Amino acid sequence: MTAEPTELDGAGVVITGGGGGIGAAMARRFTAEGARVVVADLDGEAVTAVAEEVGATAITTDVASEAGVEALVSGAREALGEIDLYCANAGVAPLGGADATEQQWALAWDVNVMAHVRAANALLPDWLARGRGHFLATVSAAGLLTSLGSAPYSVTKHGALAFAEWLSATYRHRGITVQAVCPQGVRTKMLEDAGPGGKLIMDESAISAEQVADLVVESIADGRFLVLPHPEVAGYYAARATETDRWLGGMNKLQRKVEETLGST
Repeated sequence: MTAEPTELDGAGVVITGGGGGIGAAMARRFTAEGARVVVADLDGEAVTAVAEEVGATAITTDVASEAGVEALVSGAREALGEIDLYCANAGVAPLGGADATEQQWALAWDVNVMAHVRAANALLPDWLARGRGHFLATVSAAGLLTSLGSAPYSVTKHGALAFAEWLSATYRHRGITVQAVCPQGVRTKMLEDAGPGGKLIMDESAISAEQVADLVVESIADGRFLVLPHPEVAGYYAARATETDRWLGGMNKLQRKVEETLGST
């Protein structure tokens, strides 16, 4: 058996980080395609507003914890019956390098990686019994490349990509579709919070959350693993693998540009 494309019309969909940004854009797009949607977020007011706008179900929960993920999956099953598509979209991007605090590293690990692991653990038994299921992870181009200015974000997004790859390699013959969405800059609150360095690097090529959601809908139809809202990332990813030292030199050149423009940190 191979994984088949998910039909959004009538599908039961869960979206974490659905109170704004890419999550809210996907909720609007998916409901327009006929999906039955549960949006989840730590910000109850924001996620309730999105749910009311699109006719979805809102669940306020913290996917940084095992209990929060379990509560979401349980509540979503009550609302939807079956979960056909789970979008692990919530993410955090604390600034800092080796000097980032233990708490920042722990939060990034829990939200950006373990929330995916815990959701898959809760979903897989039912999906494998049914012979189908769809896991879509919002990873970021940082998971393919790196993220100057945020070591916790870069490292944990690499972890999120690695877990998505493992899921696909392990279960695609049993009907499980796995996709990794890897944009560069997207005009969301996360970009606003990226600081002057992040904006210097990403602002010029940044796209809207709606553009990401449109490509996600298109990609769901063909089941491709890597979803690249910035197509140029494919070339960067290839260069990273085949010309590693040259790629690292280019990234260091970009780091020096940030330091020269904004001052060394």
